[in-house]
Amino acid sequence: MTKSTPDGQILRKIIAEIPTPFHLYDERVIREHARALNKAFAWNPGFREYFAVKATPNPYILKILQQEGCGVDCASMTELMLAEACGFKGEQIMFSSNMTPGEEFAYARKLGAIINLDDYTHIDSLRENGGLPELVCLRFNPGGQFWVNDSVMGTPVTSKFGMTERQIFDAIESLLTQNVKRFALHSFLASNVLDMNYYPAIAHTLMELALRIRQRFSIAVEMINLSGGVGIPYHPEEQAPDIQAIGDKVHETYHELIEQNGMPHMRISTELGRYMTGPAGYLVTTAIHEKDIYKHYIGLDASAVDLMRPAMYGSYHHITVVDKEDAPCDTLYDVVGALCENNDKFAVDRMLPHIDMGDIVLIHDTGAHGHSMGYNYNGKLRSPEVLLKEDGNFQMIRRRQTPEDYFDTLDFSGLLDGKMKD
Repeated sequence: MTKSTPDGQILRKIIAEIPTPFHLYDERVIREHARALNKAFAWNPGFREYFAVKATPNPYILKILQQEGCGVDCASMTELMLAEACGFKGEQIMFSSNMTPGEEFAYARKLGAIINLDDYTHIDSLRENGGLPELVCLRFNPGGQFWVNDSVMGTPVTSKFGMTERQIFDAIESLLTQNVKRFALHSFLASNVLDMNYYPAIAHTLMELALRIRQRFSIAVEMINLSGGVGIPYHPEEQAPDIQAIGDKVHETYHELIEQNGMPHMRISTELGRYMTGPAGYLVTTAIHEKDIYKHYIGLDASAVDLMRPAMYGSYHHITVVDKEDAPCDTLYDVVGALCENNDKFAVDRMLPHIDMGDIVLIHDTGAHGHSMGYNYNGKLRSPEVLLKEDGNFQMIRRRQTPEDYFDTLDFSGLLDGKMKD
């Protein structure tokens, strides 16, 4: 089975101007996913997707999503700064961090962001760093294992994120005495789930908690954030989640627990990253070496610094050789980079068409947690990012890192003055 690929002529046109390796993002796919998500939850007035900035922290990507009505989910000071620079304001921003420095709370308060508290003790930190807002979101960790149908989707009991139910109640009791008037709930229980029942299950968990809060405190939770977790089909034989069916199932849960219990309207929000931009991205590389010892290796001009997921998690990313999409996959390869680490492998024992030196090799589904997880080990420089626009034109939206960038944070005083001194 195959995955769709950008047109080979367009790729060569880009490569003629911007040498490989680079990350390429397809604007059309990003917009399609944003519109599909918004349509799936159109039944819920006030629905908003808070795109997880950590997935693809590039202002051009954020502006595309802003045009589609999305907000942003930030987890650090610099992500907040990026959101501010892109024109996101107030409750268009969610700040969901953990072990948070006080100055980051203060900055989030300055922007008017919805602050999602990860721990009961963060109440004091927020009060002392920017002050408590009228609206506070609380992150819930139900503990145990999180089941969807007959499958375990996550083990919240081992997760560092969120509060117990008792801590949620204690937090609300404390916040109500400190003039907090509005409340939201959030939970993150699993990652990259293809089962369409995941979001309805997490919605059920949060809505039931909202009902217990209503009974205990006579207050209405005004928003629940289902967080991320909806996955993408990294393997070509996998089925992509039907986001419309997911939205419909959450609607059924909402009707059963919120409407039929006479609860006030509750806004639904999400903070997807992988679903929104993952399938829109490719790591575009060139085959530059072939090595035959105990295994048959193809060396690319990219490495794990450009895409960490296979090295870090053993993750599968589909690989396509441009102009050989229909050729038989009759050669067994390990596809590797140049790092001095043996886990620098994009694929192990992968059947692919015969690869010639100079072939363009595409690594699929890198639009989320791809470039953003890059690093500089071995002094390798970060690759550029390129946007393939809806009209077929392209634009470099992040330039290639240079040696000057790499050395810029070092203090060479007394050692270097353009060159090494004796």
